[in-house]
Amino acid sequence: HVNIIDPRTFFGLLIGAMLPYWFSAMCMRSVGTAAMAMVREIERQFKEKPELLDQNPVGRPKPDHEKCVTIATTASLREMIPPGLLVCLSPIIFGVFFGKESLAGLLPGALVSGVQMAISASNTGGAWDNCKKYIKTGQWAIDNKDNPLKKFEAKKMKEIEDASVIGDTIGDPMKDTYGPAINILIKLMAIISVVFAPTVGDPKLGGLIFDRLLSGWAIRDAPTAD
Repeated sequence: HVNIIDPRTFFGLLIGAMLPYWFSAMCMRSVGTAAMAMVREIERQFKEKPELLDQNPVGRPKPDHEKCVTIATTASLREMIPPGLLVCLSPIIFGVFFGKESLAGLLPGALVSGVQMAISASNTGGAWDNCKKYIKTGQWAIDNKDNPLKKFEAKKMKEIEDASVIGDTIGDPMKDTYGPAINILIKLMAIISVVFAPTVGDPKLGGLIFDRLLSGWAIRDAPTAD
């Protein structure tokens, strides 16, 4: 029986609603870290071999593609360790320290918050990505060629294109990284909770803080009969 009014359950509900945002922030930071590592490697190759920028392919050396692939592969594994630990350890830590009531609040909190965030991230990221394509291909200018309010000079159009590129830079990790990954967060937290349910439900192991510590305080502070 889960009672949402129970402070232990409500506490878990609030923390669970926060987890998708924490997880998403970690994923976005990981994407930025991996991207900057790739940029630094490309800059290094251009500095060491300026002839890579030659337009004539004859005699132009080949770039080190293997190094770039290694950076992307390594980063894709290493940078997802912290988000993965967050997802895997949250139900265990919550169940052991705060008890099954708090864990029962953690899961629906993450579910409700994660579903709306995943839908929002996928749709928003896709809109920003398509917006850049819409502008860079020139279709936006074609569709608005007869609208005097949307005729801009070349400098202004350059600013609009730059803004669309920034939006696409943010939108891509939203729709391709943490938007779909929140689905894994929800399912993995639920599976781990089921696997460790006997441990969490054990009076000797689960609820070290809420069940045992606070109950001990309640017994100590209870009035005694004269």
